[in-house]
Amino acid sequence: MSMKLIRIKDVMERTGLARSTIYKYISLGQFPQPIKLGTRAVAWVESEIEAWINDSIKRRDGKVA
Repeated sequence: MSMKLIRIKDVMERTGLARSTIYKYISLGQFPQPIKLGTRAVAWVESEIEAWINDSIKRRDGKVA
């Protein structure tokens, strides 16, 4: 499992979601939490984003409730 950290632009690019949607999903508990890197910087664990994408595909295909 990858422990690489990726920044918001990469998350947006990989998911196709806007910044505001990502933070909305985080507040609803529907998206991986970011890791605080500093006072104004956060990043996400790459493998958690990939897992979220895979889970979204499974939900679309009816494989997960």
